[in-house]
Amino acid sequence: MSEKELRRSMAVLPMGTVMKLTSLTARQIRYYDDCGLVKSKRTESNRRLYSLNNIDRILEVKDYLDEGMNIEQVKRVYEKQRRRLASKNSNQRQTVSDKRVREYLRDDIMKAGGFYVDNDPQFKQGYL
Repeated sequence: MSEKELRRSMAVLPMGTVMKLTSLTARQIRYYDDCGLVKSKRTESNRRLYSLNNIDRILEVKDYLDEGMNIEQVKRVYEKQRRRLASKNSNQRQTVSDKRVREYLRDDIMKAGGFYVDNDPQFKQGYL
């Protein structure tokens, strides 16, 4: 995580500051938090602290609600985004099996040596 992203994710803003920045009431902000749309941090005295990323999310939720969506629809939007990101990350992390690596290497060696002819069944998989 970059230093900039680390700073944006630090929960240091109290409820009063969040209220001023978002023009929302404390009750609305707590509701978003209780619904799981925003994840605040708690101090030892149980006060909520928010990060700049939380502020962005709160404003985004506010925009969705202003457009006529309800909380459940907003939750679905974020769930779809979360699934899409998870899928993208899992696709990037897929590993190639040892067997597949050997097949790629074998094909490359055969092609480089001039032995591999695509239409010659003698050099297809299973013949060597």
